[in-house]
Amino acid sequence: MAGKSIIIIGAGLAGLSTGCYARMNGYSTRIFESHTLPGGLCTAWQRRGYTIDGCIHWLMACKPGDSFRRIYDELGAFEGNRLMPLENIVCCRDEASGRSLAVTADLDRLSADMKALSPEDAGAIDELVEGSRALTGFDTGIPKPAEIKGKLDSLKEIWQVRGLLKYVLRYNMSVKDFAQRFKDPFLRRCVTDLFVPEMPTYFLFVVLGQLAGGQLGLVEGGSLRFSQAIARRYQALGGEISYGASVQKILVENDRALGVCLADGSEHRADLVVSAADGHSTIFEMLGGRYVDQATRHRFASWPLFEPVILVSFGVSRQFPGEPSSSLIWLREPLSVGGQEVKTFMLRVFNYDPTLAPPGGTVLQVMFEAGYGYWYNLRQESSRYQAEKSKAAADVLARLEGYYPGLAAQVEVADVATPYTFWRYTHNYRGSYEGWLMTKEAVMARVPKTLPGLANFYMAGQWVEPGGGIPPALYSGRNLVQILCKLDGKTFTAR
Repeated sequence: MAGKSIIIIGAGLAGLSTGCYARMNGYSTRIFESHTLPGGLCTAWQRRGYTIDGCIHWLMACKPGDSFRRIYDELGAFEGNRLMPLENIVCCRDEASGRSLAVTADLDRLSADMKALSPEDAGAIDELVEGSRALTGFDTGIPKPAEIKGKLDSLKEIWQVRGLLKYVLRYNMSVKDFAQRFKDPFLRRCVTDLFVPEMPTYFLFVVLGQLAGGQLGLVEGGSLRFSQAIARRYQALGGEISYGASVQKILVENDRALGVCLADGSEHRADLVVSAADGHSTIFEMLGGRYVDQATRHRFASWPLFEPVILVSFGVSRQFPGEPSSSLIWLREPLSVGGQEVKTFMLRVFNYDPTLAPPGGTVLQVMFEAGYGYWYNLRQESSRYQAEKSKAAADVLARLEGYYPGLAAQVEVADVATPYTFWRYTHNYRGSYEGWLMTKEAVMARVPKTLPGLANFYMAGQWVEPGGGIPPALYSGRNLVQILCKLDGKTFTAR
């Protein structure tokens, strides 16, 4: 007897993951994707021989032997893609003071460099480094979804993360609050801005510990190749994908999801519908806001989002040996872009991956936060929108010229992606590239994968797995299929 049929909305990582695991477990699947490529937000694009990467800065838990590495391998994520270990996660630079700090995998060096910058902060530095060292090599495991977890499962998971528990209890404050222990303003800012100021401090230790343990990596070829590898795995498992197929409406009858209606008016039906698309669009547009409880309204009204960003990228006929691949720069003089001041930006130098540029060339990319409303409204006036993008590129290039004299003459490609760009390609709510901000509340919350009163419908992705990033997107699909298998009396398999 054939398995149930599932329609999946969206061929981003969560949709592809859902499709892969559903096929492994005997379900018939079809993904509808509005774009012409897989990956959703995990993507890249070509400009005259240069690859502009729009997503992966680094991957967690990808070292052979890590529990999560098993998920990457189950999904074929590294098939044909070389994995490169990450040795330095970022270099913090303050233009005004000229001070800098490389956040390296060598924790002894990191400690010494920080103490050289501020000996009086030795105590806080030791806390940071000792917490990171204690979690070096830490394996997060692959927890079962809460919806099907039993007491024995919970006990096993507690044992798996026993080394983390005391840090969860002691360092549950935000990174921003922990950073107040540093007296030196530069170090305080480095710690605050290193990742997400609002995230719990123990997670900072986990990331730095994974860096030290060689568990963080980069994928050669960029984000789109990573996504395409998973899409190939899905299709090899017998899954179908329809590209250029924008879902406008989820079909519902007697409070049961029956299928989808596309922008071309065609209707497609299945036993189950899974939306791995934007959460707000799914709930309030595709379903018309008919299945919403107070908790859902609270999340969309009150939970902060990852701020949308602008990516200003340049393909240049120049190489940058020895330059940090990622630098967090605090500007001496703010930039004025899109009606707001930019005081900090992230500079990425893709000198570690020769596949992203023609011989002798390199992609440079600057990323900074930007207001969604401004760019969305500006796009309604195309000429002004294009002019503002051109100004942003020129202003950013002028700043980079100060770091790399002669750079302007070597630029072969300039590309600007705004918050509107992210929204246009993915319809992510307010252009937010990682959904809910990684606050303590969001991290500890259990967001339902169903909607109240609606049967045969489920959600996957960053809107039901808060925190954003690649791992939550991938395990979201795996978790959902485990739940479906449990409901259908099947033994879940990942083969």
